[in-house]
Amino acid sequence: MIRTFALSAALLTPVATFAQELPTAPYLPLDMATKAAQTAVDACTAEGYNVSVAIVARSGVTKALLRADNAGPHSVGSSTGKAFTSASLGRDTAGLAGFIGGNPQNDGLRDMDSRLVIQAGGLPIKIGGALVGGIGVGGAPSGDIDATCARAGLDAIGAE
Repeated sequence: MIRTFALSAALLTPVATFAQELPTAPYLPLDMATKAAQTAVDACTAEGYNVSVAIVARSGVTKALLRADNAGPHSVGSSTGKAFTSASLGRDTAGLAGFIGGNPQNDGLRDMDSRLVIQAGGLPIKIGGALVGGIGVGGAPSGDIDATCARAGLDAIGAE
């Protein structure tokens, strides 16, 4: 009996130790993604703009996508691309557009990935300093308006 217990303890100890050393990573829960997307749609709707809003996880995979009634068909791809770009590069898409436009040597960034959309309206989602995703808004008459609605979505979930 004692031998069985000792053998079991010896065999299970490395597994328990290994499991405790696994890395953990912050992520964006679905309820927060949905809340941010709905708030961004509502913010633009209140101003008379029909937009689409996409939320992607840090990996670039879409977590939430909302399309307001009468939003243009292009707005889905635009919002998803902006969200992907912000999550992938960890920065706002308006700043990225300026970075590329002001530095011709960086123009190759436009062709780095076909999913990138280098227009204002995408913001990284950071919570507690950790990049957990991106939000993109498309369909308002300007990227600045898209970005304002995206910011409202981030504020609703306490994102930076």
